[in-house]
Amino acid sequence: MTGGATTARDDRSLTATFARLIAATGPLSIAHFMAESNARYYDSRDPLGLTGDFITAPEVSQMFGELIGLWLTDIWTRAGAPYPGHYVELGPGRGTLARDALRVMRRQGMAPAVHFVEGSTALRAIQREHHPDARWHDDLSTLPADAPLLIVANEFLDALPVHQLVKTAAGWRERLVGMHEGRLAPVVGARPMDAAVAMGGTVSAALAALIADAPDGAILESSPASAAAVRAVAERLAAQGGAALFIDYGHTAPRLGSTLQAVRAHRKVDAFAMPGEADLTAHVDFAAMAETAEAGGARWMGTAEQGPWLHALGIGARAQALARSAPAQVATLNAALDRLTGESQMGTLFKVMGLANPGWPAGAGFPR
Repeated sequence: MTGGATTARDDRSLTATFARLIAATGPLSIAHFMAESNARYYDSRDPLGLTGDFITAPEVSQMFGELIGLWLTDIWTRAGAPYPGHYVELGPGRGTLARDALRVMRRQGMAPAVHFVEGSTALRAIQREHHPDARWHDDLSTLPADAPLLIVANEFLDALPVHQLVKTAAGWRERLVGMHEGRLAPVVGARPMDAAVAMGGTVSAALAALIADAPDGAILESSPASAAAVRAVAERLAAQGGAALFIDYGHTAPRLGSTLQAVRAHRKVDAFAMPGEADLTAHVDFAAMAETAEAGGARWMGTAEQGPWLHALGIGARAQALARSAPAQVATLNAALDRLTGESQMGTLFKVMGLANPGWPAGAGFPR
């Protein structure tokens, strides 16, 4: 009975589903593999915290969400406080960031309506416990259009699917997911690909140079899904006012190489070994996202490293204030401060991109 039960369970696994699909129609795109894997993963669990698979900045310390709340309050006030407005979070996790940010905003006299864009049934249930008055959306299309939006997206873009190309002696080919010795594995597609077209058709001089000089074996990533999300946000900001923060790990200049990774129980694992059982992510190309935002009509205020940005907002002073009120927590606060801002921690790898309506002022911590 044990063997039969195991076989039935394996037949229903995403690995088995992919294997049957590949046998029927051929290798899958990395984007298809990533999208289906993450849909299964997020809809079946709470992945956050020590008992989950990873920890995000809001779970590290209340300081993170509080400073975002202050940033939103500041830019809202300097824009003339166009009331009423909407607080929107894309992929809000447990709702921790929203809790801390909204607490600060309400103390400053702001009471925005709360909207969460969340596809996970499991996470929606947790968010509802902390934010019973929030409204949930499957995507950005149903967000209200009657007032400015204050949008926060922390570790949202990194989970959206990417496409990959690989340079071969015969030119660029798509990197796909096929079967090798009975296991899911990356394979090279047969169809010739135009790298510039695959990257969205708009190629900067720096990216064009990378494509032209790429050696055999080089991998080029793009994320049309991320670009679509940023474009949708930019168009909303341009049309109805507001500002947005995108916070994620990534790079501010185009580069070669695969950044696809899988995390399970706080450890990196084989990205193809356990689809639907590990968190799949890829680094965000913030240079491409900035171009996309401007093309959508938003003002790009800049992209900063998370550490310097948080220090510009006063995280050091906030840590000192919390330490004075809770001396026993000094070591914990210092550890959280280092994790959020340290060069060897999240401070350098994570970036913060600010967008706004063209008529709105520059946000704190950004040069434009």
